[in-house]
Amino acid sequence: MSQVSKKAASNGHEKMVISKEHQAKITEVRKLIGPLSAKESLYCSDATITRYLSSRNWNVMKAAQMLKQSLKWRKEYKPEEIRWEEIADEAKTGLMYKPNYLDKYGRSVLVMRPCLQNSKSTQGQIKHFVYCMESAILNLAPNQEQVVWLVDFQGFKLSNISFKVAHETAQVVQEYYPKRLGLAILYNAPMIFQPFFSMVKPFLESETYNKIKFGYSNDHSTKKIMEDLFDKSILESAFGGNGETGVDLNKYAERMKEDDSKKLSFWTPVKSLSSVSHNAPLDSIRLDADSDASNNEKILVPN
Repeated sequence: MSQVSKKAASNGHEKMVISKEHQAKITEVRKLIGPLSAKESLYCSDATITRYLSSRNWNVMKAAQMLKQSLKWRKEYKPEEIRWEEIADEAKTGLMYKPNYLDKYGRSVLVMRPCLQNSKSTQGQIKHFVYCMESAILNLAPNQEQVVWLVDFQGFKLSNISFKVAHETAQVVQEYYPKRLGLAILYNAPMIFQPFFSMVKPFLESETYNKIKFGYSNDHSTKKIMEDLFDKSILESAFGGNGETGVDLNKYAERMKEDDSKKLSFWTPVKSLSSVSHNAPLDSIRLDADSDASNNEKILVPN
């Protein structure tokens, strides 16, 4: 059994080519999950099933069970139906937002600033996070399926974070968005954050933990990696770029409302969807991608 990895020497960008044997496993998963609604069929592209299989080491039974749980969650939670007006209060400080740029590999970016936390509602914070993840996925470049998190610790205090929220966020990412996190850079995290991170670590799967990197503004290696990942002219100055830090909430709100319209269009069931090939080049299906950027391992990780 093999999954061929092709790596472009020019940029370290890898593209995975699924073998016939792995394609057969995708078919097996489809049989195990059974009949799907039009919306569920749209979600369950080959690329989506590949992510679930890969997340469970290509174990068909485990991947099918995981996917069933995700479909159940999506049916009940309806993440694609969350709208800006529902999370605007959580977003008003600039705590978390999707900037209007991608990294050099076409991955959407989510910026997080814990010091701007304005809510004590776990439910509200998770809903805001899910909304941002759905918008980030919607705006991925073609042939890309992962998201980058940039966490700015400027002004951070322990009172800004909640163990319960961190735990539930990790659970949502790992159970319902497998293989979606490409990289999380914790930028200038202070020493007082380390005990909290140590408490969260046991709840992180090894793959998730390995995606989390600590970077520091005074570290040469961090600067080099940020330059490799981002166009410095648009990257926020808080992360070593030359762009403006923060977000204009009014403009951001309009952009998110546009995303809401895109989501409505994307998730509206289409006629005879079940007859469409799962590999069909549908315009809006950004889910059918299986690529990753691999030159992110040099960001410093504390001992």
